[in-house]
Amino acid sequence: MLKKDRHNGTYSNLYFWRTRDQQEIDLIIQKNGFLNAFEIKWSNKPITPPKTFAKQYPDHAFKLIHSENYFECL
Repeated sequence: MLKKDRHNGTYSNLYFWRTRDQQEIDLIIQKNGFLNAFEIKWSNKPITPPKTFAKQYPDHAFKLIHSENYFECL
């Protein structure tokens, strides 16, 4: 994802998010003030972002990257 971002010349900010309670988001891409949050798992079992994250950043997009859809994210 980083290589794709740099190749496209967008240079987005990349982060991860974790609380002291070990709630986490694996990857956050900030572009034009908007947050795209990604959880990366092997299983495609649907998940939701941690409530703390959703409350703190209500205007965000959330996507699960898993073994069946990871290639489209590259």
